[in-house]
Formats: sequence, C-alpha cells, structure tokens
Amino acid sequence: MAAAPRERSPFLGLLPLPERNAVVQALRTETVGGLVLLAAAVVALAWANTPWSGAYEQIRDFHFGIPALGLDLSVEHWTADGLLAIFFLVAGIELKRELVVGELRTPATAALPVVAALCGMVVPAALYAVTVTAGGGSLDGWAVPMATDIAFALAVLAVLSSHLPAALRAFLLTLAVVDDLGAILIIAIFFTSDLNFAALGGAFACLAVFYALQRFRVRGWWWYVPLGVVSWALMYNSGVHATVAGVAMGLILRTTRDEDETASPAERTSHLIHPFSAGVVVPLFALFAAGVGVTAASLGEVFTRPEPLGVVLGLVAGKALGIFAGTYLAARFTRARLNPELAWADVFALAVLAGIGFTVALLIGELAFPDPAMAERVKAAVLVGSLIAACLAALLIKRRNGIYRRLYEEETRDEDHDGIPDIYQRTGASER
Repeated sequence: MAAAPRERSPFLGLLPLPERNAVVQALRTETVGGLVLLAAAVVALAWANTPWSGAYEQIRDFHFGIPALGLDLSVEHWTADGLLAIFFLVAGIELKRELVVGELRTPATAALPVVAALCGMVVPAALYAVTVTAGGGSLDGWAVPMATDIAFALAVLAVLSSHLPAALRAFLLTLAVVDDLGAILIIAIFFTSDLNFAALGGAFACLAVFYALQRFRVRGWWWYVPLGVVSWALMYNSGVHATVAGVAMGLILRTTRDEDETASPAERTSHLIHPFSAGVVVPLFALFAAGVGVTAASLGEVFTRPEPLGVVLGLVAGKALGIFAGTYLAARFTRARLNPELAWADVFALAVLAGIGFTVALLIGELAFPDPAMAERVKAAVLVGSLIAACLAALLIKRRNGIYRRLYEEETRDEDHDGIPDIYQRTGASER
C-alpha cells in the first residue's frame, strides 16, 4: 500500500514563540535605526542642495588618520570603510544566527528565502545589464541594484503603521540577511584592488587568533577589540574592502550558549553594538554618502543615461519580479505552501518594498564608478529608485493593511493575561 503523501508545510505560517520574540526585538532596533537613517538621508540631501553645500563638501572630503599606516582617509571614506565595518559585523552575526538557529538552519526552511533572495539579486543585475547594453553604457554598475536596505524598508513599514504578521516580517529579515551575504561576496570578489598579500596574510592570521580565542572560550573585550581593529586595518591595506573583516568576525563569534552562560558571545556583542550600528553608524554613512546635488538636469539624466536608468529599473522592477518569482517557484516546486491566511498580493508588496536599496547600494555605486560625476548620477538613481519602490510598496501595503491588522490582533490576543499569546496555547499550535 502506497504511503500517504506528506502534507506541505505552511510558508509564512506562525513562528515558534522564541523565534517570534527574537524577530520582534530585531525589528524594533532596525525600525528605530531606519527612521534615524531616513532623517540622515533627508538632512544630507537638503544640505547638499543649499547655499551651504560647500561646507558639506569640505567636511565630507576632510582627511585625517595615520598616513604611516596607510590610514589617511577622508571623512566619507572613514564612514564607508571604517564605521560601516561595524554594520557588517552585525550582518555577520545575524547571518550566523540564521544559519545556526534561524530560517537557514535546515535546507527545507532555507530553500525558499534563499531562492527568493538569489532571484532578487540576479534579476536586477540582468535588467541593468540589458538596459546599459541597449543604451551603450557601462556594465560596471551591475551590482548596484542588487542590495536591499533592511533598515530603510522597515522604516517605511513603521511610518505606515502596518500590522504585518511576524512571519512576513521575518521573511523580509531573512531575505535581507542572504542579500547582505551576496553583497559581501560581490564586494570581496569583484571590487578588490591590487592585493597586498602580506597585509592580507596578517588579516587572516588575526582572524585565526580571533577564532582560537572563541574556540577556547577566552573572555574579555580587551582581547577582541584590539584584535578586531588590527584585522580591519590589515584588511583595508590588503586591497580587499575592509568591511569583509567585520562580517568575518561576525561569522566567527559563537552563537550557542554554554551551560554557565546566560547569552552567547554573539548575542552579547549584538546586544551592545546593534543599536549603535543602526542608530549611529548607518545614519553617519548616509549623511556623507547621500548628499547629492539635485537639479532638473541631473534628475533628467537619471532617466536618459543608461547607467542610472539601469539602476532605477533594477531596483523598482528587477527586485519586485525577482523576489516574487523566486518565492512563487520555490513554493510551487517544494513542500512549502503559502499560509492560507495570506495572499500572494502580500508577498508581492513585500517584494516591491525590497526594492529600497540604500546603504549597500550607495557603497557599491562608489566602488563601481571611481569617476565622481558618474558616481553622483548613480547615487541619484539609487535615491530615485528607492523612493519609487517605497511609494509603490506603500500603496500596496495600505491596500492589505486591514488583513494585516486582523492577523496581528489574532497573533497577539492574550485574553487570559498570562503573557503568552492565546494562539500559542491552542492544540496543535506548535505544529503550525
């Protein structure tokens, strides 16, 4: 007698309570940071388009550091190469957590967000390539529209006061984690200048010591902070983008707790620096990266020159089509099925929202186009594309907000006031 077919597991169903609480905490930090990021970008744009724009450029281009160590950088580069390494350290920790205890810990749960994220990177890059090839432009910026800015995307959700279900938000977070990993690999592989193998070897040696300290349970920030700074400096001087050192340290940090620990090293580190990264590091980067002079002529070039037009199309159309198609195909040909309480329109709204590319997109734009004039046009394209994606997503999400509110109220109802949502106390809830 043939065995009964296995029931397909619900995609975007109810999260386990511990995972839901972790997602809520991450969302709270990212949302607050996203609002600060939004404010920093507005300040940068306003400042760069006032009579005081000269002062903005002077501050942005001011150099300081230690020339003897190859670290005489401008303020803009200190934020992009230095402070942003902290952002990538947090990204590395989040990726490690997803790989160990999150949605990426098993092939079955990882398949759908990974496929969706990969399609959300490949389709925008392909659309950019088609656009610039048809217009006779440069292919150098193919990676610019591939990145999603999770903080900015969640800030848009916060402004909308949406009641997205936790699982849908978690899917966005997981997409962003995989997206960040793809961006890190792209930066490391395609935007590495002439290698200094001595410095690169020294950076890897520092990371090996970092790993050994974690392996042998050595505690104390006075070991790790100096080692991290030295590793970052050597990575910068090696020709590999310095942010790679940050994500490498994040992946090395231990995410499992020992019996005598209340929190793992990764949890403690993330708890300490995540608010600083979201509330200070990324907004400072935005302040000195988003200051683009906006005129009627420059806005016209965004839609008439092939490179910036490719970026806009990649972010607005490529991201939406890639993520939605990847999610649908993965759900169609795997055991996953969409939560019956949601509609594919919800997933499409999320895919459009993922077209907000800011932090990493601006960084890759600077790396891809050394020419300042072209870099400014690409920055403007990132801002325009992100704004269009945000507006379209806002319209779509507002249409679904009633459904989101009903699901949110169902998920959070606690009629017996015991601190545990009632939905987790129903028979079979743990299997959902």
